[in-house]
Amino acid sequence: MKKTLKKWAIVVSAFASSMAFAQIDFSSTRFGVTAGPTYSRVQNAHNPSSARVSFYGGFLAIVPIGGDDMFYLQPEIEYLGAGENGQNSAVYASNYISVPIYFKAYFSEAESEFFGQLGPRFGFLMNQSIKNPSKPQYYTTDTFGKAAAFDFAISGGLGFSYKRKVEIFARFDYGITDNLPDLKVETQDPASLKAKKQHILSAGISYIFD
Repeated sequence: MKKTLKKWAIVVSAFASSMAFAQIDFSSTRFGVTAGPTYSRVQNAHNPSSARVSFYGGFLAIVPIGGDDMFYLQPEIEYLGAGENGQNSAVYASNYISVPIYFKAYFSEAESEFFGQLGPRFGFLMNQSIKNPSKPQYYTTDTFGKAAAFDFAISGGLGFSYKRKVEIFARFDYGITDNLPDLKVETQDPASLKAKKQHILSAGISYIFD
Protein backbone atom coordinates (compact mmCIF):
# COMPACT_ATOMS: atom_id res chain seq x y z
CA MET A 1 0.00 0.00 0.00
CA LYS A 2 2.84 2.39 0.89
CA LYS A 3 4.49 1.73 -2.48
CA THR A 4 1.23 2.55 -4.27
CA LEU A 5 0.84 5.81 -2.36
CA LYS A 6 4.44 6.79 -3.10
CA LYS A 7 3.91 6.06 -6.80
CA TRP A 8 0.83 8.27 -7.01
CA ALA A 9 2.49 10.95 -4.92
CA ILE A 10 5.20 11.12 -7.58
CA VAL A 11 2.53 11.39 -10.30
CA VAL A 12 0.76 14.22 -8.48
CA SER A 13 4.07 16.00 -7.82
CA ALA A 14 5.00 15.78 -11.48
CA PHE A 15 1.58 17.15 -12.43
CA ALA A 16 1.94 20.06 -10.01
CA SER A 17 5.48 20.79 -11.20
CA SER A 18 4.44 20.87 -14.85
CA MET A 19 1.70 23.38 -13.97
CA ALA A 20 4.20 25.54 -12.09
CA PHE A 21 6.39 25.89 -15.16
CA ALA A 22 3.54 26.33 -17.62
CA GLN A 23 2.42 29.73 -18.89
CA ILE A 24 -0.57 30.07 -16.57
CA ASP A 25 -2.57 33.28 -17.00
CA PHE A 26 -4.27 33.83 -13.64
CA SER A 27 -5.45 37.29 -14.72
CA SER A 28 -7.86 35.67 -17.22
CA THR A 29 -9.38 33.22 -14.71
CA ARG A 30 -13.11 32.60 -15.10
CA PHE A 31 -15.41 31.04 -12.53
CA GLY A 32 -18.41 28.75 -12.74
CA VAL A 33 -20.77 26.31 -11.06
CA THR A 34 -21.09 22.58 -11.67
CA ALA A 35 -23.47 19.80 -10.58
CA GLY A 36 -24.74 16.37 -11.53
CA PRO A 37 -25.55 12.80 -10.42
CA THR A 38 -23.02 10.27 -9.09
CA TYR A 39 -22.95 6.47 -9.33
CA SER A 40 -20.46 4.93 -6.89
CA ARG A 41 -19.18 1.55 -5.66
CA VAL A 42 -16.52 0.41 -3.18
CA GLN A 43 -14.42 -2.44 -4.55
CA ASN A 44 -13.89 -5.53 -2.31
CA ALA A 45 -16.11 -4.20 0.49
CA HIS A 46 -19.73 -5.31 0.94
CA ASN A 47 -20.43 -8.51 -0.95
CA PRO A 48 -22.97 -8.60 -2.52
CA SER A 49 -23.54 -4.90 -3.02
CA SER A 50 -24.98 -2.40 -5.45
CA ALA A 51 -24.19 1.14 -6.50
CA ARG A 52 -25.27 4.20 -4.56
CA VAL A 53 -26.82 6.96 -6.67
CA SER A 54 -26.27 10.43 -5.23
CA PHE A 55 -25.14 13.83 -6.52
CA TYR A 56 -22.36 16.39 -6.45
CA GLY A 57 -22.34 20.16 -6.74
CA GLY A 58 -19.86 22.96 -6.36
CA PHE A 59 -17.73 25.67 -7.89
CA LEU A 60 -14.89 25.74 -10.41
CA ALA A 61 -12.24 28.05 -11.76
CA ILE A 62 -10.85 27.78 -15.28
CA VAL A 63 -7.35 29.22 -15.78
CA PRO A 64 -5.78 29.54 -19.27
CA ILE A 65 -2.43 27.90 -19.96
CA GLY A 66 -0.64 29.47 -22.92
CA GLY A 67 -2.41 31.72 -25.38
CA ASP A 68 -4.12 29.38 -27.84
CA ASP A 69 -7.51 28.90 -26.05
CA MET A 70 -7.04 25.14 -25.87
CA PHE A 71 -5.35 24.30 -22.55
CA TYR A 72 -6.55 25.14 -19.05
CA LEU A 73 -6.11 24.35 -15.38
CA GLN A 74 -9.48 23.67 -13.74
CA PRO A 75 -9.57 23.33 -9.94
CA GLU A 76 -12.94 22.64 -8.30
CA ILE A 77 -14.44 22.39 -4.83
CA GLU A 78 -17.56 20.26 -4.45
CA TYR A 79 -19.92 18.47 -2.13
CA LEU A 80 -19.77 14.83 -3.31
CA GLY A 81 -22.03 11.94 -2.34
CA ALA A 82 -20.44 8.48 -2.67
CA GLY A 83 -20.30 5.02 -1.03
CA GLU A 84 -22.56 2.10 -2.01
CA ASN A 85 -25.66 0.12 -1.08
CA GLY A 86 -26.05 -3.49 0.02
CA GLN A 87 -28.73 -6.15 0.42
CA ASN A 88 -31.85 -5.80 2.58
CA SER A 89 -31.95 -2.00 2.47
CA ALA A 90 -28.37 -1.64 3.66
CA VAL A 91 -26.76 1.74 2.95
CA TYR A 92 -23.08 2.69 3.28
CA ALA A 93 -23.13 6.39 2.41
CA SER A 94 -20.07 8.65 2.59
CA ASN A 95 -20.18 12.37 1.81
CA TYR A 96 -17.11 14.45 1.03
CA ILE A 97 -15.69 17.86 0.38
CA SER A 98 -14.05 16.96 -2.93
CA VAL A 99 -11.21 18.92 -4.56
CA PRO A 100 -10.36 17.76 -8.10
CA ILE A 101 -7.64 19.58 -10.03
CA TYR A 102 -7.88 18.98 -13.77
CA PHE A 103 -5.62 19.63 -16.70
CA LYS A 104 -8.20 20.41 -19.36
CA ALA A 105 -7.69 20.37 -23.13
CA TYR A 106 -10.17 21.40 -25.83
CA PHE A 107 -9.77 19.59 -29.14
CA SER A 108 -9.47 22.88 -31.07
CA GLU A 109 -9.75 26.66 -30.57
CA ALA A 110 -13.40 26.65 -31.70
CA GLU A 111 -15.91 28.19 -29.27
CA SER A 112 -18.05 25.05 -29.29
CA GLU A 113 -15.83 21.98 -29.01
CA PHE A 114 -15.20 18.67 -27.27
CA PHE A 115 -12.69 18.49 -24.43
CA GLY A 116 -10.91 16.05 -22.16
CA GLN A 117 -9.78 16.49 -18.56
CA LEU A 118 -7.48 14.54 -16.23
CA GLY A 119 -6.05 15.07 -12.77
CA PRO A 120 -6.01 14.11 -9.09
CA ARG A 121 -9.05 14.29 -6.83
CA PHE A 122 -8.71 14.81 -3.07
CA GLY A 123 -11.70 13.81 -0.92
CA PHE A 124 -12.18 14.88 2.72
CA LEU A 125 -14.89 12.97 4.59
CA MET A 126 -17.66 15.22 5.94
CA ASN A 127 -20.05 12.64 7.33
CA GLN A 128 -21.13 9.04 6.95
CA SER A 129 -24.42 7.16 7.25
CA ILE A 130 -24.45 3.37 7.71
CA LYS A 131 -27.65 1.31 7.87
CA ASN A 132 -27.37 -2.48 7.90
CA PRO A 133 -30.20 -4.08 9.91
CA SER A 134 -28.87 -7.62 9.33
CA LYS A 135 -25.32 -7.03 10.63
CA PRO A 136 -25.26 -4.18 13.14
CA GLN A 137 -22.24 -5.67 14.92
CA TYR A 138 -20.10 -5.14 11.81
CA TYR A 139 -21.41 -1.88 10.43
CA THR A 140 -21.34 1.03 12.80
CA THR A 141 -19.38 4.16 12.17
CA ASP A 142 -17.26 3.66 15.30
CA THR A 143 -16.14 0.11 14.44
CA PHE A 144 -15.54 -1.71 11.16
CA GLY A 145 -17.71 0.53 9.01
CA LYS A 146 -15.82 3.77 9.48
CA ALA A 147 -14.64 5.26 6.19
CA ALA A 148 -11.18 6.80 5.93
CA ALA A 149 -11.03 10.53 6.53
CA PHE A 150 -9.15 11.02 3.24
CA ASP A 151 -9.93 9.53 -0.17
CA PHE A 152 -7.57 9.96 -3.12
CA ALA A 153 -8.48 9.20 -6.74
CA ILE A 154 -7.38 9.84 -10.30
CA SER A 155 -10.21 11.53 -12.20
CA GLY A 156 -10.71 11.79 -15.95
CA GLY A 157 -13.53 12.74 -18.26
CA LEU A 158 -14.79 13.83 -21.66
CA GLY A 159 -17.32 16.50 -22.51
CA PHE A 160 -18.67 19.10 -24.91
CA SER A 161 -18.56 22.87 -24.45
CA TYR A 162 -21.14 25.20 -26.01
CA LYS A 163 -19.47 28.57 -26.63
CA ARG A 164 -17.14 27.94 -23.64
CA LYS A 165 -20.06 28.72 -21.29
CA VAL A 166 -22.32 25.67 -20.94
CA GLU A 167 -20.54 22.31 -20.70
CA ILE A 168 -21.83 18.77 -20.35
CA PHE A 169 -19.51 15.89 -19.50
CA ALA A 170 -19.00 12.47 -17.96
CA ARG A 171 -16.09 11.61 -15.67
CA PHE A 172 -14.74 8.61 -13.77
CA ASP A 173 -12.86 8.71 -10.47
CA TYR A 174 -10.61 5.67 -9.94
CA GLY A 175 -9.91 5.30 -6.22
CA ILE A 176 -6.31 4.75 -5.11
CA THR A 177 -6.43 4.73 -1.30
CA ASP A 178 -8.15 2.24 1.01
CA ASN A 179 -11.60 3.69 1.65
CA LEU A 180 -12.53 1.27 4.47
CA PRO A 181 -9.19 0.26 6.04
CA ASP A 182 -10.73 -1.51 9.08
CA LEU A 183 -13.32 -3.57 7.22
CA LYS A 184 -11.77 -7.06 7.22
CA VAL A 185 -14.38 -9.35 8.78
CA GLU A 186 -17.55 -9.39 6.70
CA THR A 187 -17.23 -12.70 4.84
CA GLN A 188 -14.87 -15.56 4.13
CA ASP A 189 -14.31 -14.09 0.68
CA PRO A 190 -10.53 -13.47 0.20
CA ALA A 191 -11.42 -10.20 -1.53
CA SER A 192 -12.54 -8.83 1.86
CA LEU A 193 -8.86 -8.69 2.87
CA LYS A 194 -7.91 -6.49 -0.09
CA ALA A 195 -7.92 -2.69 -0.19
CA LYS A 196 -11.40 -1.17 -0.46
CA LYS A 197 -11.09 1.28 -3.35
CA GLN A 198 -13.94 3.65 -4.13
CA HIS A 199 -14.84 4.29 -7.78
CA ILE A 200 -17.27 7.01 -8.85
CA LEU A 201 -18.94 7.64 -12.21
CA SER A 202 -20.45 11.10 -12.64
CA ALA A 203 -22.35 13.05 -15.25
CA GLY A 204 -22.46 16.79 -15.01
CA ILE A 205 -23.28 20.18 -16.38
CA SER A 206 -21.23 23.34 -15.77
CA TYR A 207 -21.97 26.99 -16.39
CA ILE A 208 -18.94 29.28 -16.72
CA PHE A 209 -19.45 32.98 -16.12
CA ASP A 210 -17.93 35.70 -18.31
